[in-house]
Amino acid sequence: MDELDQAILRELQSDARMTNRDVAAAVGVSPTTALDRTRSLRARGIIRGTVLDVDLPSIGRPVQALVAVRIRPPSRAVIEAFRDWAASRPQTLGVFVTTGNEDFIIHLAVADNDSLYGFVIDELTQRSEVADVRTSVVYEHIRNPRIEPLPARKR
Repeated sequence: MDELDQAILRELQSDARMTNRDVAAAVGVSPTTALDRTRSLRARGIIRGTVLDVDLPSIGRPVQALVAVRIRPPSRAVIEAFRDWAASRPQTLGVFVTTGNEDFIIHLAVADNDSLYGFVIDELTQRSEVADVRTSVVYEHIRNPRIEPLPARKR
């Protein structure tokens, strides 16, 4: 990625709905150049899509939690099956497959503490491969919407 790609990426991270003309003006190139570069960023998989940021309390899911899960036995088949199950749950915002004491961290958004308890006790701990669960309620979730690319390493 060169400086122009980085500038375009910065602009689109601030507002993914920017028109191509606005991106071009912001980075100081022609609309054709901006469009070609944006298409190239998509083709190379650097821009993978756009995400709709939803206010969770407004859709009835004001409680977030991180649930750390340890799986036994830790085989590829068991881990992949659990990963797919966890990702398919309607309350799941994200699934992290991790190293260390836990195999997974599941990010949830639920209606209330009773719903969280129900998920952990009635669904999660009923799975035979689940060896241990630790739940942490999220008080506040702050995300960084702009991630700067690192400079290319010199060889």
